[in-house]
Amino acid sequence: MSTLQFRPWRDGDDLALLEIFGDPASPHAHQDRTMFRKDSNAPFSRALVATDEGIAVAAGVVFASTLHPTRLWLYVEVAREHRRTGVGTELVARLRALLPPGHPAELKARYTRTAGTDAVAAAGFCASLGMKEIQVARDVVVEPGGLKLPLFEDDGLTLDDIATGSVELTQLVVKFYNATHHWDPANMTLGSAQKMLLDDATGAQGVIVFRDKPKAKGGKILTFAISYTPARADAPADVLLGWNPELGLDESAEPIRGMLAMLAHQYPVKLEVDGSMVVLSSLVDALVRADHATVTATTHIVATG
Repeated sequence: MSTLQFRPWRDGDDLALLEIFGDPASPHAHQDRTMFRKDSNAPFSRALVATDEGIAVAAGVVFASTLHPTRLWLYVEVAREHRRTGVGTELVARLRALLPPGHPAELKARYTRTAGTDAVAAAGFCASLGMKEIQVARDVVVEPGGLKLPLFEDDGLTLDDIATGSVELTQLVVKFYNATHHWDPANMTLGSAQKMLLDDATGAQGVIVFRDKPKAKGGKILTFAISYTPARADAPADVLLGWNPELGLDESAEPIRGMLAMLAHQYPVKLEVDGSMVVLSSLVDALVRADHATVTATTHIVATG
């Protein structure tokens, strides 16, 4: 530690650290690396780089999210040969010292386990900071053939296409997102829902919904599915499956099951499912046991306080 120096992030550090760190261990780590940036107050962000004889060997960042305002995101990455030396802990302590009055003092972070990757070091580091698990999210690929297709009726359950810019859809997405993030209180708005989940720039390609009866007869949306452009042409379609949070667990079970059956009728689909999605999570568990679904990654979200 005596040879290490700490300085703010500056232009070019991303390329220098890429040579040291190598490729990110998971898609989430790739996203988190984009948070390394010069200091900012709007949105709040502070990043530090640890150097050894002038060479960057570690970096850490804390940043605020208007979507989840009660905690600051933390991301720290350390070159393999400098791990377990205390540099990560020192980065966090120095970042905490940079927090101005009025900003949340609690931190959250995440680490991902995938086939062939080891997250033991990340888990241990987070635990050493006093972080405890607040949620577990799974990336799941659901294969065709595991679920029976739903039955539609002229005056009952109806399948409907809907535009991504629909006010009705956007309002429901907001309610769904906020309702399923009680573990990390969310402040999703109509604007942020469009920008983060429904805009063309997000890769959103189309939306289908189930209604309890035709829209012309006052039918309300029970479930929705937003499809996104996959990262690779040969990858399964990436889908956000959501539902009307006003429905009880029993009321939502069949619409969720039916929607997933439609999505995975002919081709595999990829979903992200966490523990707050009780019905969908239980359904995925059953499909995994029956070898009709595979968990490709598990992300642990941890926080202080």
